[in-house]
Amino acid sequence: MRSTTLPLAFVAALSLVSAGCRERETTTYRVAKEAAPAPAPAPAAPSAAPGTNAPATMANTAVATADGASLTWTAPAHWQAKPASAMRKGSYAVPADGTPADLSITAFPGDVGGEVANLNRWRGQLSLAPAGEAELASAITRFEQGGLKVAFVDFDNGQQRLLGAIVPFRGSTWFFKLMGPAAPLAKEKAAFVEFLKTVKAPSAP
Repeated sequence: MRSTTLPLAFVAALSLVSAGCRERETTTYRVAKEAAPAPAPAPAAPSAAPGTNAPATMANTAVATADGASLTWTAPAHWQAKPASAMRKGSYAVPADGTPADLSITAFPGDVGGEVANLNRWRGQLSLAPAGEAELASAITRFEQGGLKVAFVDFDNGQQRLLGAIVPFRGSTWFFKLMGPAAPLAKEKAAFVEFLKTVKAPSAP
């Protein structure tokens, strides 16, 4: 009879193979797939200016105008009154040889940067270089009207002219500005000065 006993060396080798298989089985496992990082949130859009659907910008940012008591004035008969607006306290079209010049009356809280800065702002509108305080002092005609201090200037670049006046009043600054063609406004200067002399503060209650 053939012996069914397996050689000892074979049995030992088979045991090692089985153990190796079990070891691999116990150390092998599945790893869940790592989730992709969430995309970064998109930058928030600029908030819209109040009352509009457009993003807020400096161009459409509201500018506070002076409130409270208002100055009064009497315009020359040949000036054509135009509707006032949120920015303007008064507005006129002034005849200037077929091209009406524009007169605006505005008022803002405080000194709005001071007299020198505002006069140089007007000069800039005529493409004139900024002037120093001493130079501007010689260009200003000062007078008082009904308790108001008026600083009047006449700037001219040869083609365009600006007749303007700055009037402080109760913590605000009022601006009277007439701008248009140089030659016609030279003829209108006397009328503008007379107009400034009609500007009055409201009577005390």
